[in-house]
Amino acid sequence: MRWSPPRSACAFLIALLAVALASAPSAAAPHRLTPDGLADLPAVTPVMACADLVGLDLGGVADAPITIRTATVVTTGAPAPYCEVRGTIAPANAIVVRLPVNGWTQRYVQTGCGGLCGNANISYPQASTCPPIADGTIASATTDMGHQGQPDGSWAAGNPQAQIDFSYRGVHVTSQAAKTIITAYYGRRPVYSYFDGCSDGGREGLMEAQRYPDDFDGIAAGAPANNMAVQNTFHHAWNVLANRDANGAYVLLAGKLPLVHTAVLAACDGLDGLRDGLVDDPRLCAFDPATLTCATGQDPATCLSAAEAAVVRKLHDGAVDAQGRRLEVAVSHEWGSELEWTLFVPAAQGQPVASENFALSYLRYLADPNNPDPDYRLADLAFTVESFWKTVLPSSSYMAAMDPDLGAFRRSGGKLLLWHGWNDQHIAPRSTLAYYDALRGATDAVDSFVKLYMFPGVAHCGGGAGPNTFDVLTPVMAWTESGRTPGRIVASSGAGAPVARSRPVFPYPAVARYDGSGSADDAANFIPYTPGKPVRNDGEWVGKGLYSHGYQTWPLAVGDKLVVRKVSPRG
Repeated sequence: MRWSPPRSACAFLIALLAVALASAPSAAAPHRLTPDGLADLPAVTPVMACADLVGLDLGGVADAPITIRTATVVTTGAPAPYCEVRGTIAPANAIVVRLPVNGWTQRYVQTGCGGLCGNANISYPQASTCPPIADGTIASATTDMGHQGQPDGSWAAGNPQAQIDFSYRGVHVTSQAAKTIITAYYGRRPVYSYFDGCSDGGREGLMEAQRYPDDFDGIAAGAPANNMAVQNTFHHAWNVLANRDANGAYVLLAGKLPLVHTAVLAACDGLDGLRDGLVDDPRLCAFDPATLTCATGQDPATCLSAAEAAVVRKLHDGAVDAQGRRLEVAVSHEWGSELEWTLFVPAAQGQPVASENFALSYLRYLADPNNPDPDYRLADLAFTVESFWKTVLPSSSYMAAMDPDLGAFRRSGGKLLLWHGWNDQHIAPRSTLAYYDALRGATDAVDSFVKLYMFPGVAHCGGGAGPNTFDVLTPVMAWTESGRTPGRIVASSGAGAPVARSRPVFPYPAVARYDGSGSADDAANFIPYTPGKPVRNDGEWVGKGLYSHGYQTWPLAVGDKLVVRKVSPRG
């Protein structure tokens, strides 16, 4: 590895130490543990000034030059002061690194982006109460994944490197850069490294486990958009087109969603033995929207037209072709999530819906990487098997994180906590269940390093009618640092929610059941229950072969073209 001396001898020695330690294995977990099961790591102070990081030579750390533009101490808006480092990994990956000025406890957490990214903002999805985060003793970083702004996807047009960076490279090189900066600043590398992301951040976490299994010791991946090429085409396009009549007008408007939701709860809320406004496991709910069809003379405000009921069924079931063959996993939107459907059901005619923007961004600029089409319309997408493969294959092999073989991640000692809210309006919860099922069929000893949690009533990455605030990162840390296998995770809703309550969520397939005593709003009064006969996830659909190992690619940027070999995961 070639190095040129930084501007001071001290900085050179520190940089040299960074290189020497960058590939060293993590230290063994200390014997002392905190009550949370975390290693009681001694606090470390910096060995150089924050401002001197600007002069650090990071040549050879990643596969392209790294430039640190600024390094300043921030004293407001955080639990403790930190050194904020901002820079770029060529060609255009903006990174932000936060380094505690005092009391770093030798952990690193990298956080993911949402949507199509385009910004570098550190956040901790469902982990803000994790002790090292809450007390400001964690080092952290994130990236914009190779482009800035342009949420319509136009950043990808004629920019193959940006597509590669968004797909997988940006997160990886940020990990390399941040760990080296941390090592230089403190004189030692992190003992443990973690990743925390939701939505596209969940996809990023799975991509790391699949492509770079040594980057992180533990990963918390929430509501992962890992089936990106299908989700942002057929899934979101169906959300819109299934609700339009022959003239292009919307059939179902948002004013009818509470009516549907109330009927779903009446039919299915009590299936878990407790009427609490939540459908605990929507797979058990056999609600039929046709039961809401208006009788002759009935006030239309209290019922659905036959066309509206048909749309509700279509939105629940998801995209199919004319023969009923599924073009996405079943089911697209679970019963009980109807109040969240405003993502794609407008309040009035002529209102734009987010699902249309999601689909058009991908279909215009990312689905066919070398042939952007800014004039593409949703009506151009044919819901056929032939169209499915034509639309999905060009980008899925590098953009989607579908590989179920995590053997290398397991062998590296990695731990993965997958989680999803049952009321997710963006990404089908059964997409995560389908990946989990594929994982169990492709990787040995899955239970030893993967746990899945399904949160009743929780919408996309949070919110929703259920207890929707919880900590997914501390269980990953404890599992990594002390071998404490994750058990129940307590989710709560605050005093501002309609009902202040807490509920435990247990590793799948176990569910929480009220023990019959005390308040049903107190997690202490619930016990785990594992159904004797597991509920089928019904994974048969056209794209099931995407959950396979061996068709993933590592494309190259050649001029303004993305060079990808042909792939065929059909089967």
